[in-house]
Amino acid sequence: MPDVLRVAMDCERFGANGITVHPRPDERHIRRRDVFDLRPLVRTEFNIEGYPSEQFMELVLAVRPTQATLVPDAPNVLTSSAGWEIEPNLEFLTGIVDRLKEAGIRSSIFVGTDVDNIRAAARTGADRVELYTGPYAEEFDADPERAVAPFTEAAAAAHSVGLGLNAGHDLSLHNLEFFQHHVPHLAEVSIGHALISDALYLGLEATIKAYKDCLK
Repeated sequence: MPDVLRVAMDCERFGANGITVHPRPDERHIRRRDVFDLRPLVRTEFNIEGYPSEQFMELVLAVRPTQATLVPDAPNVLTSSAGWEIEPNLEFLTGIVDRLKEAGIRSSIFVGTDVDNIRAAARTGADRVELYTGPYAEEFDADPERAVAPFTEAAAAAHSVGLGLNAGHDLSLHNLEFFQHHVPHLAEVSIGHALISDALYLGLEATIKAYKDCLK
């Protein structure tokens, strides 16, 4: 309570363009069974994110979502708090991306704003990178222009090497509109905690509409 399947369907009905799930090993965010149950119901984009362990890859290849987002989280971390360092993990990530590509699944690698690191991500063959926007949210109130500047540069770097651009983490109704106005080539944003928190006050339908309005 609430029913995760019904909530996902309602999110789509209210205008969400996709559903993201993060099946951690301890299933504290979503259960593996839920991921399988959601697959035939999701009509928009279905994105599964997580650390690409063999267990995670077995799930992704069985479910075949639209996109798999690869994060470097250890099993015991509370939440994603940093992106991949590509060079030390280049061979590993390239192998994962190859498996996703063979299955027809779009790949996205979670990264920070370091331009050289983003350029290295393109060498894995990934389709996109997802920028970790936690630092932007932390600095936004003090100086929005300074907070967004590294993300503007990172977006240009990603585009220059043929990578699509996603973003996520700590984006909210407070800071999202400014972000999307200053970050070019943005394909999608993933928002979870802030959206649900807002929905406690606004209701789910009005909240989704408000977030969509930020992205016009």
